[in-house]
Parts: sequence; structure tokens; C-alpha cells
Amino acid sequence: MKLVDYFFKALEVVLVFLLAGMTIMVFANVVLRYGFGSGIDISEELSRFFFVWLIFLGAIVAMRHNMHMGFDLVVTSVSEPVRRVLLTVANGLVLAVCIMVLWGSLAQFHVNATNIAPVTRMPMFWVFGVLIPMSSLIGLMAGLRMLGYATGRLKGLPTSERSVAE
Repeated sequence: MKLVDYFFKALEVVLVFLLAGMTIMVFANVVLRYGFGSGIDISEELSRFFFVWLIFLGAIVAMRHNMHMGFDLVVTSVSEPVRRVLLTVANGLVLAVCIMVLWGSLAQFHVNATNIAPVTRMPMFWVFGVLIPMSSLIGLMAGLRMLGYATGRLKGLPTSERSVAE
């Protein structure tokens, strides 16, 4: 479990660097464009790539902390056994979507590897490739939660959702 905690801490550090890099590049580009009439071409494209990675890697961290938005009016108003069934189904649907995203990402791998970004000349896999770890890790977490609710090891709402619902 310690290894998993370290992994997610490292992922949070990566998120900080992505946000800082994106902010610095955009700020520097604005200052250069309006102050000096020039800019750094690569910063616009890289900041867009950083934003994509920030969103998808952030979704992994949010899934771990149960921080994704959800409509829980029905789940909080039913009995514990029905709640477990609903949460099992919900996590099963998340797992199914993650499998579809992973399947599509792998199927598009060769296309993205041969498409080149116009400014940085990087293969577009570096932009869309983030879907592979995102769908794999979120799918794994959803699958484990689904099994936990189905077997009764997990009950009710996760802790952070419980505090919002009450």
C-alpha cells in the first residue's frame, strides 16, 4: 500500500509541474507578445499538451480520492443493500467506459504515432497517449470498487462522498 501512496504522491508532483510549466509558458508568451511584439511559438502548443495531460492525470488522482462529481440523490436515499447494488453498477459502467477508451486508444496508437504536431514536431502519441494510463488506472480502481461493493467488502458511500451527502 505504501508503494501505491508513493505513486500517487509522485503523480501529484507531476501535476504541479505540468500546471507550473503551463502557467509559466502562457505568462511568458503573453508578456513577450504584448511587451515586445514577439512570442515563443512552441509555448502555445506545449501548454496545450500540458493542459491535456493535466486533465487526464488529474482525473486519476480525483478517482482515487472519490472527488469526481456525481449525482447521489438516489444512492443516499435507499437502503444499504440497494446502495451497494447501485454503486456496483455505477462502477461497472465506469469500468466499461474505461475499457472502451483503452481499446480505442490502442487502436489509434499507430495513427497518433505517425501524426506530427506542427510546431514541436512531436508525434501526437505524446498528447493522446495519456488516455492509456488514465483509462487503465481509473478502470482498475473502478473494477476493484465494483468487486468490493458486489462482495460486501465496501459498504455505502466512500468517505469523501458521505460528508458531502450529509
